[in-house]
Amino acid sequence: MGRREKPLDPDAGPAQRLAHELRLLREKAGKPPYREMAERAGYSTTALSQAAAGDQLPSLAVVRAYVQVLDADPDEWERRWREADAEVRASSAEERAPYRGLARFEPGDSDLFFGRDRQAGELLDLVRAHRFAAVFGPSGSGKSSLLRAGLIPALRQAQGAERPAVIRVLTPGERPAGAHEEALVAADGDLDTWVIVDQFEELFTLCHDRLERVRFLDLLLRARAPGSRLRVAVAVRGDFYGHCGAATSSWSPPGMSSASGSPPGTAPRQGAG
Repeated sequence: MGRREKPLDPDAGPAQRLAHELRLLREKAGKPPYREMAERAGYSTTALSQAAAGDQLPSLAVVRAYVQVLDADPDEWERRWREADAEVRASSAEERAPYRGLARFEPGDSDLFFGRDRQAGELLDLVRAHRFAAVFGPSGSGKSSLLRAGLIPALRQAQGAERPAVIRVLTPGERPAGAHEEALVAADGDLDTWVIVDQFEELFTLCHDRLERVRFLDLLLRARAPGSRLRVAVAVRGDFYGHCGAATSSWSPPGMSSASGSPPGTAPRQGAG
């Protein structure tokens, strides 16, 4: 039995509305497992489930594949996607404020996220050198923004062999190993898969199963093997440093960075942790 999808508010925005409609379509089709849908769609189960997660607007190609395996009209759903995409773009143009307070910066805000180039570059070098790196810092110091608006845009600009095969962003949640095991499998090909784990402290605040926690850590730490084709960067609230060390004796991050190198009050360089 597949894991339960988190509740969605279709009135929360265009991405959430489209995801809600995709879920309804799947329910009307008898709610086939995503694994079964993936075999027909040509996309991974992760890509299809994320399309109905509502975290962000999925690509048009994924939406068309999703609905086609459910025997829906892909052209009709392309129209819905384009309407949602237009709403996202319009709201982004109207609401992009350079000073976010405690709101985090996203990859699309890279042009507003200035003053942290050195830290983003150091983090990029750490992950390239060690395949696994952790960013520690107090809440509100800009860890999430550093990953999302600093590291991810830098990866997208990389060329040649340093280009990522795919960039996956996740938060641990209640069942991190069960929910994200597939996301921690490298994509096919020669290029590395980059996994960004934000709000890593959820491993201790939301996941109360020690075995599940250790299993998730083991999945992450596989990235350290030279042939893994995985690279992982995690953001952890500083007060959970001890929890990370105590979680398992094998957990000893080879690369660390600090999100608190800039002095407080230097927004917009500082985002939410």
